[in-house]
Amino acid sequence: MPKGFEDKLVVAISSRALFNLDDSHQVFETQGLDAYQQYQIDREDEVLDKGEAFNIVERLLKLNDLLKEPRVEVILLSRNSADTGLRIFNSIEHYGLNIRRAAFSGGASPYNYVSAFGCHLFLSTHAEDVRRALENGVAAATLLPRSKKSEQSTQRELRFAFDGDAVLFSDEAEQIYKQQGLEAFTASEVEAADRPLSGGPFKPFLSALNTLQREFPSDAPPIRTALVTARSAPAHKRVIRTLREWNIRIDESLFLGGLEKGEFLKAYGADVFFDDQQSHCESASEHVPAGHVPHGIANASQA
Repeated sequence: MPKGFEDKLVVAISSRALFNLDDSHQVFETQGLDAYQQYQIDREDEVLDKGEAFNIVERLLKLNDLLKEPRVEVILLSRNSADTGLRIFNSIEHYGLNIRRAAFSGGASPYNYVSAFGCHLFLSTHAEDVRRALENGVAAATLLPRSKKSEQSTQRELRFAFDGDAVLFSDEAEQIYKQQGLEAFTASEVEAADRPLSGGPFKPFLSALNTLQREFPSDAPPIRTALVTARSAPAHKRVIRTLREWNIRIDESLFLGGLEKGEFLKAYGADVFFDDQQSHCESASEHVPAGHVPHGIANASQA
């Protein structure tokens, strides 16, 4: 963790997650790097449209306005060079986003800088960068394009929603479910109800988020969290006791017993939902922004 970042929530964001760069990316795909570079330079004073993560980033940064000292830092990570990245920084300035630090990797993967900046979370549209960040112990997710563009939320809180197994928790229980079925999973979780689950890739991020929550009045915090899991009774007990052991508060917990999560995430008003299963993310993205976490047994065949 860099000096001065010790007490901050640090979030890394890719340029394609922050802004809509579909047109320029199409130029890169069809005409090559030189054409792409010229395209960006020719349009460096044209403001980019907002991307999937823009609303999340904007609302995270606004939390600093409610605190005596800034506690949220957003880092831009981009495969652009500094030259082609000027359009991105001009757009950041246009929208008034307080993003001062960036790493432009000139075509290489920027994932190494996620750890160097001490980031708690990395959001990107590049699945391989996300996978590498996860392998290096950083919570990361690939943002999916929403199939339905909803209006920007007017609620006061910034609302995060998390799946449980392989996201907040390890995939040890999910491995039993995948390999032996629901009955074996339930029996195992009942037997281990008093034994806390190991932490998953998003535990450190949730912990940092929880620490930030404590800076605000408990009756009206500007951040709210929810666990949205396919688990049901009696497998819920181990989850509750695990969070208690970690001394981490979750504001809302939904134990859905295998029901589709989308409508419940919409009812909760999630600004973003993190899940390890691609199909769940695609379903959720019909209602709310979703981030795929390529971790655990559900993603083993894709590694």
